[in-house]
Parts: sequence; C-alpha cells; structure tokens
Amino acid sequence: MFDFLNTIKPRVRELRAYTLTPERAAVKLNQNENPWDAPERIRDESLRRLDGRAWSRYPDFVPASLHERLAIFAGWRADGIIAGNGSNELIQALLMVTISEGKRVLISEPTFALYRQVATVLGGEVLSVPLDARLRYDTAALCERIVEDRPDVTIICSPNNPTGCRITDAELVSLLEVSRGLVAVDEAYFEFSERTVVGLLHEHPNLVVFRTFSKAMALAALRVGYLLAAPQLAREIGKAVLPYNLNAVSQTIAEVAVELYEPELRPLIAQIVAERGRLYEGLRAIEGLEPIESEANFMVVRSTLAPRRVFAELLKRDILIRDVSGYPLLQDYFRVSVGTPRENDLLLSALREIFDGGKQSPREGDGEVLSSPLANVRENL
Repeated sequence: MFDFLNTIKPRVRELRAYTLTPERAAVKLNQNENPWDAPERIRDESLRRLDGRAWSRYPDFVPASLHERLAIFAGWRADGIIAGNGSNELIQALLMVTISEGKRVLISEPTFALYRQVATVLGGEVLSVPLDARLRYDTAALCERIVEDRPDVTIICSPNNPTGCRITDAELVSLLEVSRGLVAVDEAYFEFSERTVVGLLHEHPNLVVFRTFSKAMALAALRVGYLLAAPQLAREIGKAVLPYNLNAVSQTIAEVAVELYEPELRPLIAQIVAERGRLYEGLRAIEGLEPIESEANFMVVRSTLAPRRVFAELLKRDILIRDVSGYPLLQDYFRVSVGTPRENDLLLSALREIFDGGKQSPREGDGEVLSSPLANVRENL
C-alpha cells in the first residue's frame, strides 16, 4: 500500500510539532500575556466602529489606514509596513522569500522555537550561537559566525524569549555592518523595555523589525502583528503574505488600540514593569530560586528543584507557569509571566511553601512521571 506520508519532506517528519500543553489554571502565568484585558474604552470604541459593517464584504486588501497609524506610532514609513495575522505570519513570510535548500539562518539560543521550525520546514540550515553564561547575547561570537558562515538571515529576539535579555543598538549595528544578509529583530516585547531599534532602519536597509499586538497591547485574541522594513524590502516580503490576511475586526480594533495607546495602554505597561521588579525581588528572596533580570514581561528562574516538579506543584495550587528546561542552557529553569499584583502574590506564596516547606534535596522528584511533562516541548506564547 502506498505510504502517503512519504510525500512529506523527511526533515519535516523529524521535527517535533510546535505545540502548547493543555493544562489550565486560575492563575495563568505561562504565555507572557498582558494580565489585564483590553481597556473598556478601546473595546467600546472598537464595537462602535464595527457596528453596521457588512460581514459579507472582504476587509481592505491592504489595511492602509492601519499602516498610516502604525507609521505615526512606530516612526517609520507607511510604505515600509506590513500588518499581518500575528507577527508569526510575517516572520514566516520573511523566511519564505529568503530561505530554501542551501540557505542559512543564524539564531542565538535559547530563543523562540518558531524561528528554527519555520526555517527547517523551508529546507534551510539553522546555525546557532549560544547566549553567554549570564544568558545575554554574545555579540562577538555572533559577528564571528556571520563573517565565517554568511547566513542569509540572522534573527534576534529582543527582549529575548525566554530569557528577557536585550541587544543594545551598538551591538546590533555591529551585526548589521558585518552581515551580507538580512538581520531581523523580533520586538514582540519592546514596550516593556521602553527601547526600540526602529531608528536604525534609516541607516541600515538590511534590518527588518517585527512587532505584535499580543503582549503589551493586550490583544492576543486578535492575532495582529506588523513588520517594519525598507519599502523595497517590504514589497518583496509582502509577496509571501496571503490576500486579505488580516480580517476586518482585527484591523479596526488594532487602529483603535494605536490611537488610544498613550492614555489607555501605557499606564498598564508601567504597572507591569513595576510588578516585574517586585516579582524579581520576591523570587530572589526565596532560598532555592535565582531569577534572571529581564526587560520583558516575564523572567526565567533557576531552581534547585527540578523545573517540571515546580510546574506540577504549582499546578496543584491552580497556578500555571512554563517549564523551559528543555531549551538549550535552561535545564534548571522555569519561566513566569508577570501577572497582576494578586497573581504575583499567589505565585510567591506558593513558591515559598514549595521551597521553604518541603526542604527537598536539589533533584528529588526528577524521576517522577507527570501527566504532561514539558521538558522537551518547544513552545512560546
């Protein structure tokens, strides 16, 4: 009998599917979401604008009005912007127009697993440079690898998921200047660092920047992202984006969110940043935990107990975090998103109970069989 699976690329069949575990909990700190819902003013204005819109009609082929608002918001040209169905779609589009057999993608790991997955599906070779011992970008090693191996695309997540580190402008310029290919910076969490590399687009046409509405903008349910690049480069990347990729509801609500960002969303972001600092200090005070400073809305935490055991113990207490121990360099780490003050207090209280109460040996429980071990799952928000 014909094996229809033989039609699938061997390298695709070898890949572990990008997935998310099914657990649910009252305190959800596993996907780097904004812990507060979109403000009521944004919701009300969005519904007002959508009222009466014909559902039988396609959305705008090119969401020009959204591009114009994003140009003002981001400080870049409207003809160098592409809005998409989440920034993941646009990352995929960039790799689709650049990567095939014999092409190379350079990443610095641990990082967002989708970069490697998409590049591999497209037939590209993925090169990797590890973060340094402090879980920061090793810019010298990245530059050396770019010069030696000449990757077609280098991808930097800044702030990086899952470690929260950020590449500086000077470090990024060093990569841009030695690269003969494109350098893409995923700024999914830039609002929490209050820094962006968009200003470098003026002098470096080989730079591409990705952003999302799913994190700081509190609109993860809508799946909206956008890309910033030199206009001629954006035109080429746009050829890999499907027609009518962004639905009318998402286009409209994204416009409203950009318009009301300063009065409605910036205060929420400031609260998250403040809570990030408080959560960091609270975690650092617990014996057995070592949080890593982050410029995002999450942080990784080194644990003397097996991360999957911490995950399971917290889940028993109706708290959901992310076990990232399957990522390179993070065998002893879990990741927590910054929640509301109440959620953060519940997390800290539970961790004190787990670490101060049990006094287990550092690796006690490693052999336990949990219902859904995460040690080898590649996943992100």
